[in-house]
Amino acid sequence: MASLFDRQEAQHLDAAKPLAARMRPRSLEEFTGQQHFLGEGKLLRRMLQADRVSSVIFYGPPGTGKTSLAEIIAQHTKSVFASLNAASAGVKELREVLEAARNRLKNSGHRTLLFVDELHHFNKTQQDVLLPDVEAGVVRLIGATTSNPFFALVSPLVSRSQVFEFKSLSREDVLGLMRRALSDPERGLGQHQVAVTDEALSFLAEVCDGDARRALNALEIAVLSVVGHVSNLPGQLHTAETGRLETCPTVDLFIAQESIQKKAVQYGDDEHYDAASAFIKSIRGSDPDAAIYWLARMLEAGEEPRFIARRIVISASEDIGNADPQALVVAMAAAQATEFIGLPECRISLAQAVTYLATAPKSNASYVAVDAALEDVRSKRVLPVPTHLRDGHYPGAKRLGHGEGYQYAHDAAEGWVDQDYLGIDKEYYQPVDRGFETELQKRLADWRQRRTRGTK
Repeated sequence: MASLFDRQEAQHLDAAKPLAARMRPRSLEEFTGQQHFLGEGKLLRRMLQADRVSSVIFYGPPGTGKTSLAEIIAQHTKSVFASLNAASAGVKELREVLEAARNRLKNSGHRTLLFVDELHHFNKTQQDVLLPDVEAGVVRLIGATTSNPFFALVSPLVSRSQVFEFKSLSREDVLGLMRRALSDPERGLGQHQVAVTDEALSFLAEVCDGDARRALNALEIAVLSVVGHVSNLPGQLHTAETGRLETCPTVDLFIAQESIQKKAVQYGDDEHYDAASAFIKSIRGSDPDAAIYWLARMLEAGEEPRFIARRIVISASEDIGNADPQALVVAMAAAQATEFIGLPECRISLAQAVTYLATAPKSNASYVAVDAALEDVRSKRVLPVPTHLRDGHYPGAKRLGHGEGYQYAHDAAEGWVDQDYLGIDKEYYQPVDRGFETELQKRLADWRQRRTRGTK
C-alpha cells in the first residue's frame, strides 16, 4: 500500500512535469492524429483489437505522438512492458532486458513488449543484438525514431517490422489539444483562470509546425507568465501585488509570440534530400515561388550554401540546357558569388539564379543526348575513330592514312562541310522547340537533311 510520503513524492514528480507530459493521452480515444493508420478499420487499429502487435517502428517528426502511442499500446497489450532510450542505453543494458524477457517467456509464458525510444541512436552492433530476439518472438518491439528507418536501421530489422509513418499534426489537431489543456483542471491549466485569445492560439498552432509538445509547452509558459506567482500546490493562484487573484489575466498574441523560441527547422537526412528534391523539381517545373520557398527553407535550416549552388549549376545544364545557354552563366556566377561573399549576402545571388532558372525555357536534350551516348559506349561495340578524323600530326601518320581526306570546315564559305564524323548514322542530340533550341533545331534539321542528300 502506498504511504502518504509515496503519494506526496508522486505529486511532486507530477507537478514538475511540463504540460506536454501531463497531457499525454491515456487511451486511444484521447489520442489525436495519425488516422491514416490508427483510424477505424486501419491496420494498427486492427492489430491492437486482435492483440497481434508484433514488431513495429514508429517513424516521424517530434511531437506527433510516437511515445504516447507506445504507452497506450502497452496498456492494451497482454505483454510485460519494458522500455529503453537508445540515446543512453548500451549493449549491456540491452542484453539484460533481452535476457530477462527470455527467462520470463520460458518460465511463465509471458512475452515482453520492448519500447525503444530514439531507436536510430542504436548502432549496427546494438541493432544486431536486438535482431535475434525480435525474430524469435521473445520480445515485441516498438521502436520510435525521427530518422527514416530505411536509412538509419539495418535492413533485417526493418524487414521484420511494420513501419508506421507519423505525420505532423494538423493545425486543427493542435488547437484541439491546447483547448483541452486549458479546460483540464487536473492535468492541464484549467485551475488557472486565464483567458487565451483565439489569435494567440492560432499563432501557436501555426508556428509549432505540427509539434504538439512545442505548442503545449509554449502555452504553459504563456499562461503561467500572466498569472504571476503560482505556488507548488495546484489551484492556489496568487498575484505578486495582493496575494490573491483579482482579475482574469489574458494571453494575447504578443505574449504568445514571446513565449515560444524561434523555431528550429527540422532538417535531418530525410529533410535534406526531400527539400533538395522539391527545390530542383520546382525549378524544372517553372515555379519560381515554390523554388524560392525551398531555397529559404534550406538556408534557414543551415544547409551548406555550396551544396545549393552546386544543385543550381547542375539544374542549369540538366533542365534548361541550350534552351537558354545564359542559364549556366548565371548559375556559375551565383556559385562564384557564394564562394566570394558567403552568407547571409549570397542568399541574394542564389535567389537571383533560382528565379532566372525557374522562369527560363526548359530543355533536357543535352542531358538525354549524353546519357544515350554513354549507354551505347557501355553496351555496344565501341566505334572506331574514322580514318580521316584521326590524328595525322605525328611521324608515320601519313603512312597509315590517318587524316587523309579530312575537310577543314573553316575553308568552306558557310563554315560547314558535308562530312562523316561518327562512322554510323545516329542522332543523339534532338533540340526541343523551346527557347534558343528552336534556332538550333532549325540548324540541325538543315545540316542533317543536307548530309542525307549527300549520302544518296
